[in-house]
Amino acid sequence: MSDFATRLLEWFAVHGRKDLPWQQPKDAYRTWVSEIMLQQTQVQTVIPYFERFMKRFPNVVTLADAAQDEVLQHWSGLGYYARARNLHKAAQQVRDEHGGIFPATLEGVMALPGVGRSTAGAILSLAFDQRHPILDGNVKRVLARHEAIEGWPGTTAVAKRLWEIAEDNTPQQDVAAYTQAIMDLGATLCTRSKPTCELCPVAADCVARGAGTVTVFPGRKPKKDKPLRATTMVIAKHDGHVYLERRPESGIWGGLWSLPEIEGDDAASWCRERLALDIDDVESWGLLRHSFSHYDLDIRPIVVRVTAPLSKVADNTGATWHRLDNELPGGMAAPVNKLLDKLRNGTHD
Repeated sequence: MSDFATRLLEWFAVHGRKDLPWQQPKDAYRTWVSEIMLQQTQVQTVIPYFERFMKRFPNVVTLADAAQDEVLQHWSGLGYYARARNLHKAAQQVRDEHGGIFPATLEGVMALPGVGRSTAGAILSLAFDQRHPILDGNVKRVLARHEAIEGWPGTTAVAKRLWEIAEDNTPQQDVAAYTQAIMDLGATLCTRSKPTCELCPVAADCVARGAGTVTVFPGRKPKKDKPLRATTMVIAKHDGHVYLERRPESGIWGGLWSLPEIEGDDAASWCRERLALDIDDVESWGLLRHSFSHYDLDIRPIVVRVTAPLSKVADNTGATWHRLDNELPGGMAAPVNKLLDKLRNGTHD
C-alpha cells in the first residue's frame, strides 16, 4: 500500500464521514443513486432529496416500474435533469437485462445510461469493495495539487495523467474506505477555495503546498463569456387552473412540465391559435433570470386570463389545465416553480 493511501486511511478512520444516509445500509442501488445525485451537487443539498427518493423508490425495480413523471417530480430542484431520465432508463435496464440485480462488473455498470468510468468505479468500490480508481471533481483537485499537475483536467493529456496517479495510489485492500476517504478529503479539507492544508494528512509531500501554489491547481477551464438568451412564457389561468405543457425529451428541462414558450409577446394570439380561447386581460411580470452552466436565460412572464371552459386540452396527454391547489403533475424546473408560486400567492381566478 502506498504511503499516500496509508495516511489517507488513517485520517479517514478518525475524521471520515461514515453516517451519510446512503452509507447505511450499504448496497449498490443506494450507492448508485447517491453517486448520480452527487454529480455537480453538494452533499448537504443531496441528503433530503436522497431520503425522499429512497422512501418512494426503495429498490431498483420500484424505480424502474415508476412513471417518468414521478421520477422527475422527486428530482425537481436538483437540476441537470438528464441525470434523472438516465437513472430511470438505467433502472429499467437493470430490471430487464439483469433480473433486477445491480451489475457487479465495471463493464456492466458503465453500460448503464449516465454512468462513466469514475462513477462506475466509485459504485463498485463503495458497494462491493472492488479495486477501481476514481476521478471525480474532488479527487482531481486533491491529486492535481498533491502532484502539481498543470493544466485543465478536462483536456485528454491532463486527465490521462491524473488517471495514472489515481491508479498508482488506489490500494489493493480497504478500497471502499480509501475511495470514501479521498472524496471526503477533497470535500472537507482540500476545497476549491481556502483549503485547510494544516489538517491534511498528505500535506507533508504535497508539491503545490510546498511551492505555495495550492490554489493554482487544478488548472481552470478556459473562460468564455456566457451568452444571454431570452424567452417569453405564457401563464394562462382560468378558474384556479393554469395551462401546462410537457417539454420534449431532448433539450433543457427535457420531459418536465412547463409553461408554454412563445416568440415575441403576443400572448393573446397564442391563446386563440393554440387553445381556441379568448382572453379577459393581460399582465406582464418583470424578467426572471435563470443561469445554466453554459448560458443565462431571461424569462419574460405574461399572465393571461381566459374566459372559456377548459375542455380544449382535456384529452391531450402533453398538456393539462392544472389546478394550482393540487400536487404538480410531474417534475418542474425551478424558475417555472417560482412563477407558479407567485401566481398562487397572488390573486388569481
